[in-house]
Amino acid sequence: MTALSDTKRQESFPVTHTDAEWRKLLTPEQYEVLRGHATERPGSCALLHEHRAGAFVCAGCGQKLFVGDRKFESGTGWPSFNTPVEGAVATSVDSSYGMRRTEVHCSRCGGHLGHVFDDGPPPTGLRYCINGVAMNFEPE
Repeated sequence: MTALSDTKRQESFPVTHTDAEWRKLLTPEQYEVLRGHATERPGSCALLHEHRAGAFVCAGCGQKLFVGDRKFESGTGWPSFNTPVEGAVATSVDSSYGMRRTEVHCSRCGGHLGHVFDDGPPPTGLRYCINGVAMNFEPE
């Protein structure tokens, strides 16, 4: 998979890097997800089973995205959260694969995180379905 052009991202996000710099900063799997909009295999990430107190941060720039008490088991195979840290994520329309979904990306570096759906638990009713490889966990 090839990465989407980062030209617009460099103009829109506080943290920017060239494609070559992103490739040096990220593992190949992180690069494919964060910069190339790929999806990791369901059930393949250790963060799926992370339940300690702490924060889930963007693997691309370190911005705090979600906190542990907002994580829940959705049964989908990806870490799921009902609420992001305020201002940490942004969304856009994703019309790939013949579907219309809401893509979630880091508001600081533009990295692709996953998608948000309206089938989550109360109080928000949202399910932020996030690629674990797009995040790192920082325990309290």
